[in-house]
Amino acid sequence: MNLSARPATSNAATRHPGPRNSASTGNPGRRLRIAVVGGGIAGLGSAWLLAQRHQVTLFEAGDYVGGHSNTVDVELGGRSHPVDTGFLVFNRRTYPNLCALFEQLGVASVPSEMSFGLSLASPDIEWAGSDLGTLFAQPRNLARPGFLAMLRDIWRFNRVATKLAEGGEMPALSLGEYLAAERYSAEFRDWYLLPMAAAIWSCPTGTMLAYPLATFVRFCSNHGLLQITGRPQWLTVQGGSRSYVSKIVAQLDDVRVATPVLGVERSAAGVKLRTADAVESFDEVVFACHSDQTLAILGDQASAEERRILGAVGYQYNVALLHTDAALLPRRRKVWSAWNYLAGEGAADQRPVSVSYLINRLQPLPFEQPVVVSLNPFTEPAPDKLIQRIDYAHPVFDEDAIAAQAALPGIQGQNRSWFAGAWTGYGFHEDGLRSAVAVAAGFGVAAPWSDKVAAADARGAHRGHEVDIAVDRRRAA
Repeated sequence: MNLSARPATSNAATRHPGPRNSASTGNPGRRLRIAVVGGGIAGLGSAWLLAQRHQVTLFEAGDYVGGHSNTVDVELGGRSHPVDTGFLVFNRRTYPNLCALFEQLGVASVPSEMSFGLSLASPDIEWAGSDLGTLFAQPRNLARPGFLAMLRDIWRFNRVATKLAEGGEMPALSLGEYLAAERYSAEFRDWYLLPMAAAIWSCPTGTMLAYPLATFVRFCSNHGLLQITGRPQWLTVQGGSRSYVSKIVAQLDDVRVATPVLGVERSAAGVKLRTADAVESFDEVVFACHSDQTLAILGDQASAEERRILGAVGYQYNVALLHTDAALLPRRRKVWSAWNYLAGEGAADQRPVSVSYLINRLQPLPFEQPVVVSLNPFTEPAPDKLIQRIDYAHPVFDEDAIAAQAALPGIQGQNRSWFAGAWTGYGFHEDGLRSAVAVAAGFGVAAPWSDKVAAADARGAHRGHEVDIAVDRRRAA
């Protein structure tokens, strides 16, 4: 996830100057030919919205459309069922655009959960936050001074962070600097806060220490992570996330799968996109892929500002293994949660993030045995229990990336080019779609739900996507 100047209070990266920046959007009555590069949520959203008025071609480099809406059919015991491996959950409080899109498409959802468990090898400690029984599933935690200090600091951090979020003014510090300055315990840092944060943003705990405090606090507050009660009900797409992807694709006229864009040439006359098969002409191009992919496509065509802004976002490369090996879950079954942070030997700040998502807790599966997606497991699952390996990339949200997000509106629509992606927001599905809504608005195309979401935002009903700037997940094109 990413931010811009530290005390950023608006999602500037998804607000662009509008149609005046583009050579072809100045005539709202003209039907344009628009290329959308990237088939993740940002590309799907951009293509679906723009196709209301324009001729759109969607290019996806991979062998499926959806980005990290990546659903796999798993067969166990003679039964087959769809399992999501990337995008898994959403809620109605902080995903207003996504919920509105699902309503438009007729996409059904079912309740999910977001329980969190931790299992460390050194020191030997396990706990989960579901209830007192899981909190003290390891009986020695009752008499462990460090564990009790962690609990006190959780209460203190939640109380203080809530006040900081409500007050608006926050220290210009990184998360690590703040924890050290306020003398939070090492146990709170290493057994709770950093594992939880690393699981959310899919990055090493050491990377999270550099995360700007202001954005971290606002995110936790907006998503109900600073409170015990009143948290939003989490949901998952019934039938897997591919069900919404297929509904969007069915409404698009031209979708090119396994067709990477190799280069572009932009001029006053238009945009030429080069693939392995042809060179095609368009009026405008929407880059709905990660910023480093966009730069690779632009090559020498990238302007100095595009190189500066898009090049400021780094990426963490992660591997996800879909499997059925319970050895990659906490040792005590009572600790098993929806999200399970695991770590082997090594310094706390240097361990790669290793999270096992227990899909049986996140989605309604018909299987008795655990179905797990493990991100960067420190030990491999048994070969006969491995189903699929998937490579993902996650943006790294340091101050350079956040500053780039704040500067992004200045290049929207310039050189007939537009930029969308979850990397322009907090890095989640809502952010990718929200960036698509903003790009479409630059062409004079409003999302069918825009007025409804704007009214809810004005009432403060949708906390969480009106502040700060960040980034997310699978490399779409």
